[in-house]
Amino acid sequence: MSMNSKSHVVALPEPVSAQIVPIAPVTQNAAAPVSAVKTTDTARLRVVMHRVLQKAIPALLGAIVLIAIWQIAALSSKGFPTPLKTWEAAKVIFADPFYIAGPNDMGIGWNVLASLKRVAMGFGLAALIGIPAGFLIGRFSFIASMLNPIISLLRPVSPLAWLPIGLLLFQRAEPASAWTIFICSIWPMILNTAEGVMRIPQDYLNVARVLKLSEFTVMRKILFPAVLPYILTGVRLSIGIAWLVIVAAEMLTGGVGIGFWIWNEWNNLNVENIIIAILLIGVVGMVLEQGLMVIARRFSYDNR
Repeated sequence: MSMNSKSHVVALPEPVSAQIVPIAPVTQNAAAPVSAVKTTDTARLRVVMHRVLQKAIPALLGAIVLIAIWQIAALSSKGFPTPLKTWEAAKVIFADPFYIAGPNDMGIGWNVLASLKRVAMGFGLAALIGIPAGFLIGRFSFIASMLNPIISLLRPVSPLAWLPIGLLLFQRAEPASAWTIFICSIWPMILNTAEGVMRIPQDYLNVARVLKLSEFTVMRKILFPAVLPYILTGVRLSIGIAWLVIVAAEMLTGGVGIGFWIWNEWNNLNVENIIIAILLIGVVGMVLEQGLMVIARRFSYDNR
């Protein structure tokens, strides 16, 4: 039997010619990231410089306006020193700010340190008493009802009105000035701390009650972390008030201190030195407040 067989031929594709793809040198690929890093660093530097200029230029313009007003006032008023004359006096004062020529004749550096010491004493005592008192007022309604009328009565009193009371109680000028700082700086810490405690959500306290936590644990684990930003705000306000009041208190009590130094320079008709002391008081107060603001931002809710 014959069979017609057909041959099935499979057409094979033509061989593909090998193509050689050129490889870029390694040195060219390595240069690209370095260039990108340099571009990124330049962009960051530009952003930083832009931010610095945004803050520096308005501050510089403000200083120029202040000096111009100062110069106009000096030309319009007899005996008022010009900025240049004050600058010359400042170079003499700060050439030796820590000299000692007698018990009441010291450099301006010693006077600033003496004032800071009094502020630290009065302010520290106010913090030790005011912050716990604020916790108690915010936590317990009975204590709030008992102390709120007393705070409302005493808080509006001028700080210098407390100075004679301090002199009568302590019979010395040194504790009396610290007492004045204490009585004027305690109120912001009490009120801000109490406000922070009262703003804590009730759910937190309900959970603590369910877990049967002790009052000390509630204070330490719940109240204090939540109230810390309010405490720091009260501390910042109090330090500004304390530094403000110490100058006036030292003018009345005498001794060593920046307030007494200003009064002594006025008696000697050294107006240039008075202006220097005013600027120095502003710088020290600004440094104290800015330092506390940095701490407050560190413990704010956004950074915790």
